[in-house]
Amino acid sequence: MPKDVTIKKILVIGSGPIVIGQGCEFDYSGVQACKALREEGYEVILVNSNPATIMTDPEFAPKTYIEPITPEVVEKIIIREKPDALLPTLGGQTALNTSMDLFKSGALEKHNVRMIGANADAIDKGEDRLRFKEAMLKIGLDLPQSGVAHTMEEARVIAKEIGTMPLIIRPAFTLGGSGGGIAYNKEEFETIVARGIDLSPVDEVLVEESLLGWKEYEMEVMRDCADNCVVICSIENLDPMGVHTGDSITVAPAQTLTDREYQIMRDASFACIREIGVETGGSNIQFSVNPEDGRCIVIEMNPRVSRSSALASKATGFPIAKIAAKLAVGYTLDELPNDITRETPASFEPTIDYVVTKLPRFTFEKFPTADAVLTTQMKAVGEAMSIGRTFKESMQKALRSLETGRFGFGFDGKDPQNISHEKIERKLHVPNAERIFWLKTAFETGWTVEEVFEATAIDVWFLEQLKQIVDEGNNLAEMDLRKAKRWGFSDIQIANARGITQDEVRAERKAAGIIPTYRLVDTCAAEFEAHTPYYYSTYGDENEARETDQKKIIILGGGPNRIGQGIEFDYCCVHAAFALKELDYETVMVNSNPETVSTDYDTSDKLYFEPLTLEDVLNICDQEKPDGVIVQFGGQTPLNLAADLERHGVPIIGTSPKNIELAEDRKFFSSLLDKIGLKQAEAGTATSAEEAVAVAEGIGYPVLVRPSFVLGGRAMMIVYNDEELTRYMNEAVDVSPDRPVLVDRFLENAQEIDVDCISDGETSVVGAIMQHIEQAGIHSGDSACVIPAFSLSDDIQKQILKAAKDLARELSVRGLMNIQFAVKDEELYVIEVNPRASRTVPFVSKSIGIPLAKLAAKIMVGKTLKELGFTEEILPDHYCVKEAVFPWPRFPGIDIVLGPEMKSTGEVMGIDQDRGMAYAKAQISAFNPLPKDGNVFFSVNDRDKDRAVPVARDLASLGFEIYATGGTYKRLKNEGINVHRLYKLAEQKRPNVLDMMKNGDINFIINTPSGHEARTDEVTIRSGAVASKISHCTNLSAAEASVQAIKSLQEKELTVTTLQEYHGL
Repeated sequence: MPKDVTIKKILVIGSGPIVIGQGCEFDYSGVQACKALREEGYEVILVNSNPATIMTDPEFAPKTYIEPITPEVVEKIIIREKPDALLPTLGGQTALNTSMDLFKSGALEKHNVRMIGANADAIDKGEDRLRFKEAMLKIGLDLPQSGVAHTMEEARVIAKEIGTMPLIIRPAFTLGGSGGGIAYNKEEFETIVARGIDLSPVDEVLVEESLLGWKEYEMEVMRDCADNCVVICSIENLDPMGVHTGDSITVAPAQTLTDREYQIMRDASFACIREIGVETGGSNIQFSVNPEDGRCIVIEMNPRVSRSSALASKATGFPIAKIAAKLAVGYTLDELPNDITRETPASFEPTIDYVVTKLPRFTFEKFPTADAVLTTQMKAVGEAMSIGRTFKESMQKALRSLETGRFGFGFDGKDPQNISHEKIERKLHVPNAERIFWLKTAFETGWTVEEVFEATAIDVWFLEQLKQIVDEGNNLAEMDLRKAKRWGFSDIQIANARGITQDEVRAERKAAGIIPTYRLVDTCAAEFEAHTPYYYSTYGDENEARETDQKKIIILGGGPNRIGQGIEFDYCCVHAAFALKELDYETVMVNSNPETVSTDYDTSDKLYFEPLTLEDVLNICDQEKPDGVIVQFGGQTPLNLAADLERHGVPIIGTSPKNIELAEDRKFFSSLLDKIGLKQAEAGTATSAEEAVAVAEGIGYPVLVRPSFVLGGRAMMIVYNDEELTRYMNEAVDVSPDRPVLVDRFLENAQEIDVDCISDGETSVVGAIMQHIEQAGIHSGDSACVIPAFSLSDDIQKQILKAAKDLARELSVRGLMNIQFAVKDEELYVIEVNPRASRTVPFVSKSIGIPLAKLAAKIMVGKTLKELGFTEEILPDHYCVKEAVFPWPRFPGIDIVLGPEMKSTGEVMGIDQDRGMAYAKAQISAFNPLPKDGNVFFSVNDRDKDRAVPVARDLASLGFEIYATGGTYKRLKNEGINVHRLYKLAEQKRPNVLDMMKNGDINFIINTPSGHEARTDEVTIRSGAVASKISHCTNLSAAEASVQAIKSLQEKELTVTTLQEYHGL
């Protein structure tokens, strides 16, 4: 069937900010959908609150709304744009839930908009736990014994019927297993059920029998309107049931199914997608198999493109999201060509002749008090994928792709020594982020495959493969080099075994002609020729890499997402690929992250899906012989390789690695600032606790301490006395003479400024001066910021522009640079300078309407800003607010106070002519919507009491009732503000704050920490605000901005405007 011509305009809903459980895989699917629909001549209207994704750049849709994704706001867009159709299946759970709300409220019918891809009934049937269960029983598929509950009473009845603990609890319509869990006793059962009912938008949980220890599989399936179904990929979880699939190590294709079992699962998948009624597009169906007797049951299905769809797309080369978008407008699979072979239609099921392994990336080090046990609620923040000819090669490559300092399955000098049997047992029994390495330790200390299986329930086939790596690895020093490489061992592992350097192994390998061959990802196991050069390395006989005469540039990506290095860097890499294509360069992308747009086969001319380690990148450079390599767009990952690449003669373009390192060098940097007349806070370096105390006494407390060379403020801390400082030096960091700890005077209550600047060596232009809302001392990635700056004097702004240009000149910047300043008492201080792309580049680009990353890439290959037509600053006449989004709900009970270490996973943007409204929009998008009326709870530390008085007075005049405890109550009362007294938790009198919060009587909380070590009752209040979804601020700068925003919300109507209108495009 040809495409539907009754549709002219399609509204695509994006997935909003990156959160745990919903990462940038949905930006990847959204970008593909926008491209596919525009190709077919449809007018696309996009709504997404996330500025960091390339999808919200104005060229991806003719109308781009960076507005909150809520039913109310999306309805305003529908009224304004009058779309014919809404595509709800490509923006994750956010888009699905918003579309369902619009359907249920009657808004879609009222404005004559129809859903395409999946209708409301199919979505409801797939997501509603009870309807899904009935549908599966109807078609004869087996399910775990379960029941659906809407109240605690109902849940207790079901628990009794099932009769055995542990029980699995799954809330309906939530993301990444949010709110779910495994209950081993009655008390846990009550806690998890209560949390699940609260977090489910329809107050519903499924209570089901435990399948712990069963094997878990996923099938990625597509269906078109003519009822053709295909399986794109089967995926097997290495971790058994009980660990969320997003936190599991997964392998494609499934390794331990017999053909008969696979066919049964394939048939069940088709029966399932048909019964649920997903008319067109992709779905992900999860199965579980009992290893004892082979009983196969359906766990759940996602009637939308999911995290696994991105993995399946990258694993097979089949563009699921693109095809899903075309099926949604009426095409059938046999009418659409496969882009990779250009001969076969999309109705051919992909076949692959290699093994793909995906490993999750965790950042528990950011949340030391969080529970690091892996359960059915997702906790990973990113993932790395790798491809090899065998499972062993693929697994070892994946482990070195993760960038956690490991270079394969152990044997890299980082293995734990002399570990007790008990400790190994504990690490194997309880799923945790490091469990894969504990398997190695177990085999090394003599555990058998059977014993490890008893402890972990990981399939014996995988354990056998891993044990073989251990057995061979013990003899790595003598092993034949080619064999070692085929088993996936890295040069570092071989060097470690032989007691020589990585460079020596490389030289010996190359002299013996042992170099990797590159194979194509072609969707068809080499049956047809592949037209898209998408490669992985292996040590085989045939090299399929293609030589070309074109000038070429290699772009190094950012590797797996993590806190501190996210999608913003991928955004810059994608822009570089587009920009250099325009200048007729061949672009070569190297990355290991399956969730991103940079690893899409049509973003660059060639794609190498490889780990970003020195060995792998040098091998690619030997193969491609590039004219230049870009290292400053992928965050810290490629920068860490820059000096070594240059040492090996790789041509690095843009700002030289030497200058990038000089900006990190304290002494050089101080003398540079003196030379151009800029101030910085007094500082020193220390390599021991005694030195640090001496430095701090010279400077005066408080001081900010941190290790040199980090991204995302890892292990940064503000300390207030000798005792805290000594503890930090002894416990928090490993100090060495070549990696000293930096000690800076902390500028208390200073205003922090971020500046992104672009330079070609002659001309420099400041993209924007961003004024932070939170005071200095909170990591710039975690604080809200505003363009244009709203309270800086003209004189300070002039000084900032001059300082940025002087620094760009002195560091010979070619490309982008980010500078952080602090302003205290009308004095300007430089905090730090990074001569590379920063995480604010996408936000600044969208605020001023100039694609800075694209211009920077062109500058690196010799263009000038004059030629590119960008020589003067642009001051927007609207306000843009960037707000950070945090993973607090995933880690119940942890303190949510912000500090110098970055904790946010994503960001949102609010744009409006009115500054208060822009801030209000950003808060709605960041899941912290401000109330227009109600009760405010105030509790601030003594340092903040003076600033708190006007905030309280403003809130009272806006009609809020104010409640406060102890000292805050007395102070506000003395100032003549009408305030109600509440008791502190420690006072043990009721009603206390928590009682009011739990009863829904508090609408807004302003609570600032008393000191560095927060008191437990404050933590309870702050984490309670997250749990009860109460709007909150943990510092007074945010409270002041909130008051202004509440005023705007009371006085004005929230309106929507496209990015294109703001920039006159």
